[in-house]
Amino acid sequence: MGEVIGYARVSTTGQKLDVQLQALKEAGATKIFQEKVTGVKRNRKQLQSMLDYIREGDTVVVTKLDRIARSTRHLLEITDTLKETGVTFKVLNNNLDTSTPNGKLMLTMLGAIAEFEREMMLERQAEGIAKAKEEGRYKGRKPTARAKAKEVYDLADKGLTRQAIADELGIGVASVYRILKDRPS
Repeated sequence: MGEVIGYARVSTTGQKLDVQLQALKEAGATKIFQEKVTGVKRNRKQLQSMLDYIREGDTVVVTKLDRIARSTRHLLEITDTLKETGVTFKVLNNNLDTSTPNGKLMLTMLGAIAEFEREMMLERQAEGIAKAKEEGRYKGRKPTARAKAKEVYDLADKGLTRQAIADELGIGVASVYRILKDRPS
């Protein structure tokens, strides 16, 4: 019998993996690949590491289907890779197990439903933003880096590197370059 391998993912660095990690350990996972990156991104480092690590007879476990893939196509690509390698796939929150014919059917159906739900959510979000813009209630994200322009100028005048300024102020180095490029003479 192979190894039980877990995969945990959250979308942002502010989110925590604790609940997923605990559930995967309780499911018997002896090795867990984890990352904080959007599920829309297909080339995730830890997901690829997990796919490289698995061996015939192993079982890959996730807590929810959307932790491993956000589109039906990507989900089916991953599960095809698992199947070709001789690896079983399990999803804890709905007792999905691809070692059974019913599990294989449910996987395809759930993947399609999850993708449909995501597309509907994005459509509703876009409609809501458009309506709020029409009503003058939507201003977009607050410009966090631009608000620190004076501090960027001061640190640049002191001779700090672009990266040092970014680190000091907690903003991206690209923002530092942009602010300095647009600096009034």
